[in-house]
Amino acid sequence: MSQRIFGVVLLLACAGLGIVAWGYHAPFSYEPVGPRAYPLLLLTLMGLGAIYLLVKPSSSVSQDDEPPLDRHVVRKVASCVVIFAVYAALFEPLGFIPASLIFGIAMARLYEGTWKTSVISGVVLAVGLFVLFDKILDVPLPLGILSSLEI
Repeated sequence: MSQRIFGVVLLLACAGLGIVAWGYHAPFSYEPVGPRAYPLLLLTLMGLGAIYLLVKPSSSVSQDDEPPLDRHVVRKVASCVVIFAVYAALFEPLGFIPASLIFGIAMARLYEGTWKTSVISGVVLAVGLFVLFDKILDVPLPLGILSSLEI
């Protein structure tokens, strides 16, 4: 039941923030898609996740789906925060692709991914998002240490 309540709240928040983001127009823009593309994309994905929480069949098990807030869970949450901070710190100096590769591998390993799947998902995440934003949406991303390759 708590997941459905969270889904409703998240969907309402996404709708409200989507309305705000849709009306945003910067006085100048160096990107063809404008400054609202990234927030609208994220809000759309979050909204789809919220809809899934609302329409998914409820489990037949009476136990709560959420894990207890024990040391293991707190350690994972703290690790996520550290990984995000490291990603933010490495984003400019290393560039988007290497920083995202490290981020993807670290997050996959944190959630018990094997090394093989972690590296594959990290490469797909880093290169796929770079192609999407830099090449398709024409949003410039820092190349960092890969700037000599001129991707």
